[in-house]
Formats: sequence, C-alpha cells, structure tokens
Amino acid sequence: MNTNLFNIVLLSFFLTMGTCKLYSQDITKKTTAISAKKQKETKNSIDKTHNDSIPIAKKETDTIKKDSVKLKVFLDGKVKYKAVDYAKIEQKKKLITLYNKAELYYQDIELKSGIIVMDYEKNEVYAGRIKDSTGAYTQYPNFKQGANVVEPDSIRFNFKTKKALIWNSRSDQGEFKIKAAITKKENDSVYFLKGARFTTSKDVDNPEYYFQTNKVKFIPGKKVVTGLTNMVIANVPTPLALPFAFFPMGKEISISGVILPSYNDSNTRGFSLQNGGYYFALSDNYDLTVLGDYYTNGSYAMRFESSYAKRYKYRGNVNIRFENLINSERGYPDYSKQNIYNIQWSHSKDTKSSPNSSFSASVNLGSSKYFKQSINQANIGSNLNNTLSSSVSYSQTFNSIPQSRLSLTATHSQNTQTSQINMTLPNMQFSVDRVYPFVGKDGVKKGFLKNINLQYNLDGRNSFVTTDSLFFKPQMFEDAKVGVQHNIPLSTNFKLFKYFSASTSVNYQEVWYIKTINKSYDANQSKVVDNIVKGFDAFRTYSFSSSLGTTIYGTFNFGEDKKIKSIRHVMRPSVSYGYTPSFEKYYDTYATDGSGTMTKQYTRFEAGIFAPPSKTNSNSLGFNLSNTFEAKVTDKDSTKTEPKKIMLINNLNLSTSYDLNADGVTSLAWSPVRVSGGTQLFNNKMNVNFGTTLDPYAIDNSGKRINVFNINNGGSLFRMTSANMTLNYSITSKKDEASKKDKNNQGQRNGGRSDDLFGKNTDINDLSKSQFDETDDQGEDQISEFFRSKLPWDMTFAYSLTYGNNNRESKITSNSLMVSANADLSPKWKAGISTGYDFVQNGVTFTQLRFERDLLSWRMSFNWTPFGTNANWNFFIGIKSGVLSDIKWDKRSNSNR
Repeated sequence: MNTNLFNIVLLSFFLTMGTCKLYSQDITKKTTAISAKKQKETKNSIDKTHNDSIPIAKKETDTIKKDSVKLKVFLDGKVKYKAVDYAKIEQKKKLITLYNKAELYYQDIELKSGIIVMDYEKNEVYAGRIKDSTGAYTQYPNFKQGANVVEPDSIRFNFKTKKALIWNSRSDQGEFKIKAAITKKENDSVYFLKGARFTTSKDVDNPEYYFQTNKVKFIPGKKVVTGLTNMVIANVPTPLALPFAFFPMGKEISISGVILPSYNDSNTRGFSLQNGGYYFALSDNYDLTVLGDYYTNGSYAMRFESSYAKRYKYRGNVNIRFENLINSERGYPDYSKQNIYNIQWSHSKDTKSSPNSSFSASVNLGSSKYFKQSINQANIGSNLNNTLSSSVSYSQTFNSIPQSRLSLTATHSQNTQTSQINMTLPNMQFSVDRVYPFVGKDGVKKGFLKNINLQYNLDGRNSFVTTDSLFFKPQMFEDAKVGVQHNIPLSTNFKLFKYFSASTSVNYQEVWYIKTINKSYDANQSKVVDNIVKGFDAFRTYSFSSSLGTTIYGTFNFGEDKKIKSIRHVMRPSVSYGYTPSFEKYYDTYATDGSGTMTKQYTRFEAGIFAPPSKTNSNSLGFNLSNTFEAKVTDKDSTKTEPKKIMLINNLNLSTSYDLNADGVTSLAWSPVRVSGGTQLFNNKMNVNFGTTLDPYAIDNSGKRINVFNINNGGSLFRMTSANMTLNYSITSKKDEASKKDKNNQGQRNGGRSDDLFGKNTDINDLSKSQFDETDDQGEDQISEFFRSKLPWDMTFAYSLTYGNNNRESKITSNSLMVSANADLSPKWKAGISTGYDFVQNGVTFTQLRFERDLLSWRMSFNWTPFGTNANWNFFIGIKSGVLSDIKWDKRSNSNR
C-alpha cells in the first residue's frame, strides 16, 4: 500500500514528451514521404521497452509545429510497461492510456490493472477495472510495493502531493485481511480508512465474521488503531463492541499483552477464573508467560512458561507449575489443603556450535500426585503413567591420543504410586579409547596378539533414595551414597578354524567408598544395627570370560516357477564361559543374638552404590542361538525382474546357561530357557513380539524347583512358566504413513505415551489448537461426488497377552486390547476415539471421544471421557488465529479433585 506513483507518472511523461517530437492534430497535406529509417527512429523514441506495436502516423517534420512544453526528468531506475490491446497517447487531453492487462514496473513497484490512465496535466494517475464480454468487472487493480499488496476496485494518485484515494482496497497484514470502502493515503507510512473491516477469514469479501469500524488509522506492518468497533458474525452485527481497538500487525508479532482468563465452576472449590495472566515479549531470544487461576474457596494456581532459542546455538523451554489446593470449606469434615507442583525443562544444543561438547536436558519432576490432583490439567496419559523421569547431561570429548571422553549426568526417577524418588546428582563417567599395545607401524589388527586391547572406564556416583516429603531437605543429603568404580578390561578377538569367531577378556575392577557399614548386635535394642563407618575404603575384583560363535546359512529352494521361490535360514550359535573367583576376604561375621553363638556373614560394602564382591565363585557356561528367516517371493509388480525379499521371523532367540558349581540342592545346574522373537506382517504395518520361559525342572507341592527334570516327573520336556505376546497394528489412508500421527511431545514430557491409545492431551491453555493431524484444507474442486474416498483416516491397534504358570496356576494374567481411530466424517467434521477392553477384568479400559468442527476461521471441539476416575468433558469454540485467541468460549465439566 506504500504507493509511489510519482516516479511512474513522471517516467511516462518523460517517455511521451521528453524523448520524442510532438505534433498538433492539425495536419497539412503531405508533400514528402518519411523514409523508413526515420519512421523506425521515431517509433523507438516513443517507447524502447513497449511490447505491443503502436501504430504511428506518417507525418512531415518540416510542416509540423513543435509543442512548447519542455520537461527535465531524472529517473532512479528502469521502467517497463505493456498492455494487450493498446497504449494510447492523447496530446490534447494530456492523457496516456494503457488498456487490457495493463502493467507498469518501476523499482520495487508493480501496478497491474485492466486500465491505467495518466493525466500529466493534473499530475494524477488512475487505475481501475474493465468489463468483459458479459458485462462483469474483471482485472481488478493490483498494486505491490515490497511486501505490501493492495487489491482495490480503483485507485487515484496525485504525484505532486503524493496523496491517494483508494476505493474498496483489500490487503493482507500478517494474519489479518483488511477491506476498506475508502482509503486515504497521507504518506508512505500512514493511511486513514473509512468503512473498514478486519478479519482472519480467507475470503475478505464474504467472511464468516469480521470487525466493522468507520474510523481507522493504519500503519502497514505495525498497527491499526480504530474508533468504535463492532463484531459481525454471518453479516449479523453482535452486541460485542469496543469504543476503540488496537490490532498489532506484521508476520512476526512479538509484543507483550494481557491474557484474558476463562470462567469455570467446581462443586468443591466454587467459581473460578482460569488461565489469566500476562505475556512478556522480553527479547527475540526468549519470552515469559505468567498464568494464574483463582477459586472462590481460596484455591489458586500459578504457572510460569518460557521458551528460548538462539540460532545455531541452543533452544529449549521451561514450565513451572504450582497449585494450592483447598477442598470444601474450613470446618467441614471433607476439608483438606495441600500444595502440589511440577517442573519441566527441555533443552537441546546445536551440534554445529561445538562438535566436541554437548548439553541436553529433559526434566519432569514434582509432586507424585500432580497429574492426578491438578485442577488445570487434562493429561490422561500422564495420569495413567506411574513414573516421572529426568535427565540432564553434559559431555566433552578430548582430542588426545588416545581419545578420551568425560560426561556429567544428573538423573531422576520417581514412582508416583509409592512416592519414592531415586536420584543421582551427579553421575560422572570418564573413559579412554581402546589402546592396542602390540599393533605394528602398519596399523593392522589381525590375530590374537595384535588384537589385544585395553580400556579405562571410571564411573562415579552420588546417589539418593528419598520420598516426596524429604525431597531436597537435609535428610536427603545425609543418606547419600557415594562411590567410584574403576574398570580396566583387557580383551582380544581372533578367528579359529577359519569359520569360528573367538573372543576372550579379563576384567579388573576397583571400587572406592567414603563410608561403609559395621553390623553388630545391640543388646539395648535387642536387634542387629548398622553402624556407619566414615573413611576411605576399597575392594578389588577380577573376572574372566570368553566366547566362541559362528554363522550358518541354509537355503531351501522351491523352484523358480513357484510363488515362494526360496526360504533362507541364518543361525548364529554361540557358547560363552565366565568365571569369577570368590572374594571371601572382604566378608566378616556378626552375632545375630545376645549369646553370640549364632553368626552370619556380611560384607561392609553391601550398602554401597555398586554391587558388592561375591562370596562364592561363579563358574558357568552360556548358550545362545539367534535365528532369522527370510523368503524370496514373486513380486506383484510384473515389471520387476528380481524376486521380492520378505522377512518372516526376525531374531528368534534361544538362550540358557549351565552352572558348573551347582550342587543340585541349594542350586540347580540348568537355568530356564528363554525364547523370544518378533516379526512384521502386512507390509510391515503389524509388529508382532513374543516370548516365553521354559523350565526343564519340576516343582514340588509348595511350588519350589527340585533337582528332577520335568520329563522324568511325568511331564513334558519343558514346563512353560510364562509367556507373553504383543501386537501393534497401524493403518492409514494417507500415502505418507510417517506423518499420520503427530508425536505427542507434551504427553511424553509429562510421562505419557507418544501415541493416542491413552487419548490425546488437552492443552487447556490453548484449546484453539487441533487435536487431529493438520492437513491442507480441501478445496471445492477436490471434493467429488464420492468425497468419502478422499477423506483421511487412521487406526492403531495394540493387543497384549500374558500367561503365567509358575506354580501350575495356568492362567491368563493379562489380556487387553486397545484401539485408537481418527477420521474425517466430512471435509469439515473430524472425530476420534481411544478405547479398549480388558478381557481379564471384563471391563472397558480408558475411553476418550473426540469431535471437532472446522468453521473456517473458527474451530469448535468437544472431548468426552464418559466413565472412570478420569471422567470429564470440555467444549470449545473460538477463532483459530493466535492474534485473536482470546475470542472464545469454553466450558468444562465440574472437577471434584
């Protein structure tokens, strides 16, 4: 809208009068013909860039009187213009007319219209529409300068005063579309509008809603200030009006402002205002949102949300939530008061900023009951999950020889059922890369000797085990466990008998502690007590291990004319041996009664953070067999010459071990056989995983394993003690299956699932966001008579089955099916459901219904959890645009939490 037609008009004036000879319309009788050469020169002097052929009359130069007007024009750039029908010059009227698809280009200005008329006597230019063969107006003016575009019915500009009048102008400013009956341009940066409407609708001429005002001051790309403004919906004025209004403009709006709260009510907390606050646009790199809730019974909540980013450096966000919950009223029997909180922090560092170091954070900690008791959270996946976890890590790589790495990590794991917290602050790890002391100058590592290598690993931990009530209190730090473990493995690998791969290793381990325990019987308390002994102490262990394995290939051919041409079976058997001697020297005895006759052995390191030294030696053989089955089948595509490969079973594993020190009484030689595997079916859309445990020994009447094989006890070769199977199947109508689901990032951060089998999270702070996949709007030309075939949908199934038979109970301990489906019922209606059924408990599992209506510029949604402890519903209708996100109405079910 920053019209700059002054230079355009001067240029046209220059092209028509400043570089050619002008003649009056009173032409005398021709006496001498003008040569072809002079005709060509005359034509070029009128317009060197004109694309159309303009007829030039043949006139005699010596009989025509020259115009007395003389102009001096200085241009800043090259100008081009063209028109389909004609470019007419009228010297008497002082007009230049471009007709039908007229175009004019100068610097960053583009003017396109049906007709463009320039009056160089009045210093004005006019651009407007023209009529087509049916009498309808077409070729509306389009004026573009830089990023601003105006599409009016007509425009009139005075290049002396640089003022303009624009009729029915249309322009886009950020998310807003503006249409005004009359626009007056004062200068390049200030406009005054009369009879204007503002909307975020795509169709500014027929919007589903708009804001109507008569007096407007408009600064393109910055702001709009209006007088009395009235909201109009479906061309019906509403009683919603403001005496004045301010609309921020621009593609990237970053201004501070008030966030209007929403009204709600609760059976136990009274009326409330929720999610009201203030947004602080602190800088281009970070912001801050402060939100709060208040209930009339005294309950309140505060939330601080901040996002930050620096290009090519890092990005992240921080959410801190605190709630003071009061149930009922003081004096009533159900009155209670508690404080809950939740802290979330996510940070990632751009690897390009520093290739040798990294820093990342994923924190989710707080009160164990936060997601179950929060008055302003509808995160079902987090509510059903029993674990909160966090990790903050920093690592640094040192380019030394050999290369070494240092990492510092803080971890946190919280069981929301028991309120137990396991935390490591910090966990320091340092490692040095493998060193090959016997490799020659050629660097070849081949054979037993040259493959000998050693490493160094250090693991230092400061660990805490506490509860919610003691978190970050002095007692938590008093009960800390501190330890450092040094590990030096020496290993090698080599080929044996050409087809076997062998490896062997010796591992040395040393553990340091700053406090140990001393067990003794306390006669005053009549029990055994642990006395803490402060001071440096250490123990040292070593172990030996070796393995031998090979790979066997087998192919079963069925014939080239068969649909299944062949099946390939790959087996990878391996045998391993491990030996760890006894370190009984680190064990002492203590009395278990007052007489001192009954004693037990213990090690002073058993309360440490690392595994204590073993009192008995370990001497065992391990057996493992890995299998894969692959088939070659005829490809359905007849143009393909090569058969298609299909994975039948991926990683069918069998493993067991034999204890060489087993005595058959206190310990049995053979361990149960573990069988596990997985495959993918239906073009890799279904994932199948299964596993079972097979015990070769029988059990007695009490359920204890005995040294008798099950087959010798009248049973089968193996006794199945447990089995499990899971199926996951996802299908979609979309071609790009990778985009069929939007990752549930917030749900994962809160401890929930990434899919929507447990429902989708409801962002109460911004219900204007769709819970479904955002797809491009379907235009009318895309909706055919059989439009249902074009509507997207997706479904996810998850089935889980667990069988238990440890004590011959032989029963299904878990059997459940979960289903999630999302579909477009029509081009504007979306629906989804997440539900399931527990066949053991004979009941429906968590169920959520989702409905959404696309109202073009508006969105309406309804989410309903019909039953269970998390039963709730919420309804929302509001404008999609983030600029007008406060224009909404939402209602939620009463919460008794």
